[in-house]
Amino acid sequence: MKVAVLVLCAAAVIATATPVIEETDEIVSDNIAPEEITKADEEVLGNATLRIADVEFEKPLQENEEKISYAGSQLWKVVLETNSKKKVIAKLRDTRDLSMWGGNLTAIDVLVKAKSKGLVKNQLDLNGIQYEIIIDDLQKAIDDENPPVDEDEDEGLENRQGHRMTWQAYHRLDDVHSYLDYLEQTYPALCSSQVIGSSVHGRPLKLLKISNGKPGNKAIWVDGGMHAREWISPATVTYIINHLVLNIDSEPNELQNIDWYFLPIANPDGYEYSHTTDRLWRKNRARSGQCAGTDLNRNFGYKWGGKGSGRNPCQEIYAGTGPFSEPETAAIRTFITSTKAKWRAYVSFHSYGQYILYPWGYDRVVTPDYKELQTVAQKASNAIRASGGPAYTFGPAGSTLYPASGGSDDWAKGTVGMKYAYTIELRDSGRYGFVLPATYIKPTATEAWQALRVIAQAAAA
Repeated sequence: MKVAVLVLCAAAVIATATPVIEETDEIVSDNIAPEEITKADEEVLGNATLRIADVEFEKPLQENEEKISYAGSQLWKVVLETNSKKKVIAKLRDTRDLSMWGGNLTAIDVLVKAKSKGLVKNQLDLNGIQYEIIIDDLQKAIDDENPPVDEDEDEGLENRQGHRMTWQAYHRLDDVHSYLDYLEQTYPALCSSQVIGSSVHGRPLKLLKISNGKPGNKAIWVDGGMHAREWISPATVTYIINHLVLNIDSEPNELQNIDWYFLPIANPDGYEYSHTTDRLWRKNRARSGQCAGTDLNRNFGYKWGGKGSGRNPCQEIYAGTGPFSEPETAAIRTFITSTKAKWRAYVSFHSYGQYILYPWGYDRVVTPDYKELQTVAQKASNAIRASGGPAYTFGPAGSTLYPASGGSDDWAKGTVGMKYAYTIELRDSGRYGFVLPATYIKPTATEAWQALRVIAQAAAA
């Protein structure tokens, strides 16, 4: 039986910064379509070889694979002033010599595999493309990102406080789910749990609700971990949960009178796989033809299969065989549409780039009420700065970043009718990218809570 768990706790200006491009999307050029099925892709499919973020695998992928090493791979920031230079990078992407992480209109972060460094350097030098090495050894950055926890110390912490969560390290799925169980047992007047579905491999999707039980409460959905490698996202969601449970009585009445629904890890298979095997895995762990995984944030039903989504299962933005083809997204859809909640807001936490984005994402167009969404996004960005955090750019997703159809926030707005729908791209702006050290968890989560408070206050009005 497919299952997922819910814990219930009672209680434009369009952005001024330059757009970021995600690693598998267009290189900000009208002449380069996002992740089309290229000849290189067809060759990949033909010989049944899958390459994920600089590492090559032979089919079929097995869940007992050895851990992938990124020793010698580097993260470069490449300066791209012209379309011709962007095409050079696109060609190197298509030949799998590099993969894209993020960037803006004039510079992009690229991961260069160890064996391709000489070739990529020669191509950049030949074409007069400037670059800077940001991470000299990606594997060392991965090793330093999340230092191992002493087991005796970990068990002692659990005995003292009832759970293992510290927000000083990136915790595994079991720790997160055990924490939600702890909340239900410790705060029974605030917290309850519910199974709503399961992942491809049968792992539960555990959702948390915080509510004082008043019948007139508005409802807000918050999720994290939809993309496996974005570890800061589940860490931020659980930190916010902890803050809200411990401090709900000191929050304004409008925040107390909200039904909060939290899904800290929407992609449990991918999240575990990113811990055990491939730190940079993005998709879920479904098997799609020769290549594994579907991008869950291209699998929602609103404008599914359009711009910025992939048809090739080997692509990291592969949208699946149809809307809600994946059990994870189907579980979210079923729960949200069948729950008699007064849905007002949807917030999905991702990384990286420091953005507060709102619909539409499927194209460079805006909603009829975009000015209201923009006003709230600007207030949220200002709240982050006022709390001592960095600048967060805000704007409609398709225009501020790039068109990406099948996103969860578009579905929440366009199908469910939630007034306020946002995707928040957390820290950082490129120094560490996806391998953000655990020391950044608390400051990142603290500023994220400030943004969420602003959205919640607007939703409660």
